Amino acid sequence: MGFRLRRSARLGPLRFNFSKGGLSSISVGGRGASFNIPVSRSGGPRTTVGLPGTGLSWSVEHTPNRPAAVPAGPAAGLPNSRRLRPGQLDAFKQSLLGVLRQELFAPGSTGEQLWEHGLVSRLLADGSLSARTAGLLALIETPEAMEGYLLRAQGQDDAKRRAQRCITAVQEASRLASARGWLT
Repeated sequence: MGFRLRRSARLGPLRFNFSKGGLSSISVGGRGASFNIPVSRSGGPRTTVGLPGTGLSWSVEHTPNRPAAVPAGPAAGLPNSRRLRPGQLDAFKQSLLGVLRQELFAPGSTGEQLWEHGLVSRLLADGSLSARTAGLLALIETPEAMEGYLLRAQGQDDAKRRAQRCITAVQEASRLASARGWLT
């Protein structure tokens, strides 16, 4: 029998919620109504009201009036918006595609060489790649494949994850093509 760690602890009216990285939020309230304040997770405070036993609840996130911080790293150039209003998701996906094309596949870039010389297809046909790597590279095999993958995103966070996977795929394809001496 394995050991388990309780993911929350109660101290008076407060409930401390934990994740793998430590304290994630503090909640006040109980069944039917609660107020959750984030500590290390993203987002603002959240109020939830529900009918216990029915599975019905209503939740609203109270967003702060300051812009969200953009983490530094490979996705730093991607558009960053906290929440999208209905109808803005398609425009957001198109802006992500524009950024990916401009940053990864600009004229003279490594990404352009990958597409221009069919290097991603050559890597996939090689057969020595793991299934995970082959699946990752298949996302950017052609411009149409990348566009279709990104446009199938179901929400803003999903679109950001998909854009980040495209960035990772280009980095991995560049590394593999360079190791084989295919990139100049």
